[in-house]
Amino acid sequence: MKEEVTNIVVCGIGGQGVLLFSDILGEVAMEKGYDVKKSEVKGMAQRGGSVISHLRFGNKVYSPLIPLKKADFIVSMEKTEAVRYLDYLKEEGILITDEIIIPPLPVLVGEENFDFTTLDIYLKERVKKLYYLPAQKIAEQLGNVRVSNMVLMGFLSQFLPFEVDDYFKVMVRNIKKDYLKINQDAFLKGREFYS
Repeated sequence: MKEEVTNIVVCGIGGQGVLLFSDILGEVAMEKGYDVKKSEVKGMAQRGGSVISHLRFGNKVYSPLIPLKKADFIVSMEKTEAVRYLDYLKEEGILITDEIIIPPLPVLVGEENFDFTTLDIYLKERVKKLYYLPAQKIAEQLGNVRVSNMVLMGFLSQFLPFEVDDYFKVMVRNIKKDYLKINQDAFLKGREFYS
């Protein structure tokens, strides 16, 4: 068992499955014998607000909160949230984000303007290990945009010490039967995208 602690920040917008993502990953780590701590902040999540989850696992974890510059991974369901929480990523950390951008409400209603091309420049200047995935597009091709979180989890899984079956066993307990297969398919598509 690893002595160090693995720190993962998962972020997105309300309704994108951030909490399901961290619940499943936390249970997988726990079942493999790791000490797991988790913390969540849901800022007006029901209204499309920001959602962040801190997930830590290792031999012994003392706090659920990840200090700034200590996250091994940030998994973001969309680009603006990746930028918002980038300060958590350590220098050699890995950022995995969906390619999509969900403009904030003031931009949507025309109260503010923003050049979203600057997000890519900002991220590329600051992150050495940056992965963009067309997670939402993959989910749409599978038939349900809501499984984009599992595409991202599948991609992340290539960096973690767990087997596909470990994730699938936990999914059975956390996902309704009618949606289980499409979530598992999305997970596998994310793994395939990595290779």
